[in-house]
Amino acid sequence: MRRPLQRALWILLALLLVAGAAWWTHDHWGRYAAEAAPWAQRAWGKLTRPGPDTLPADRKPPSQAGGQGARGAASAPVVPTPRKCVQDGRTTYTDQPCPPGSQEQLLDGGAVTSLPR
Repeated sequence: MRRPLQRALWILLALLLVAGAAWWTHDHWGRYAAEAAPWAQRAWGKLTRPGPDTLPADRKPPSQAGGQGARGAASAPVVPTPRKCVQDGRTTYTDQPCPPGSQEQLLDGGAVTSLPR
């Protein structure tokens, strides 16, 4: 066993070596961060976005709703298209037409998750 002072000195030496290596290679970090950013955003989106298996049975796509396949698709309820309405700097999301005086804006349907009440 090493004495506490010797252990502290070895830890300090290791930290100095790691810091020196980080400083020596710091000019490459920006390139690596730029390459990793899109991958990290996609990974975070997949981790935080609920999948179709977390939806209630009446909200699942026809291909997953009880194995009905193409036959059950005709009787499945139609899911309304979500809309983004902006009026006086206030944004409202709805499946109905926008109220009078508001402006409807484009909405990426993949970015909307609705939960039952």
